[in-house]
Amino acid sequence: MRKAEQDKTDADADVVAIERAMVALRRSAARRTLARQAAREGGRPVPEGAAFEVLDVVEAAGERGERAGVREVADALRVDQPRASKLVAAAVQAGHLRREADQADGRRTLLAVTADGRELLEAAHAFRRSVVARVTRDWPAAERTAFARLFTRFMDDFGSVNGPSGED
Repeated sequence: MRKAEQDKTDADADVVAIERAMVALRRSAARRTLARQAAREGGRPVPEGAAFEVLDVVEAAGERGERAGVREVADALRVDQPRASKLVAAAVQAGHLRREADQADGRRTLLAVTADGRELLEAAHAFRRSVVARVTRDWPAAERTAFARLFTRFMDDFGSVNGPSGED
């Protein structure tokens, strides 16, 4: 086999390995693996599902220096506006979000994470990070750094192909 053919075969094998890892990650998320693990460990339940994803969307918008409303939630979660409105209403009712008037556009309502919502997000982040730390604890620092860089790059590129939520 020529070098070019071998390189293509190796690249194809890498793509297959990445795809299989993506499927395993998706299945793990679908099976609520982290939530079950948190329950087993007796910690605070890790919120998940569409209602919690609303908090993630509003937090991510804030991290980008933006504000989110129902339209942005609908776009990010790839649901219609009535569904997004119900999810937002549930998060507001639970005390995790509050609605605020948009000072630039009085017709628009923006969303803000409440102190309870922030506490919930921080608990979820802390738990997820502890799992990542446990999984990678025996990795050499250089490998963990490389994985962080490459996985972040992959997700950024994946998002540019499939939209911001990466769910197409």
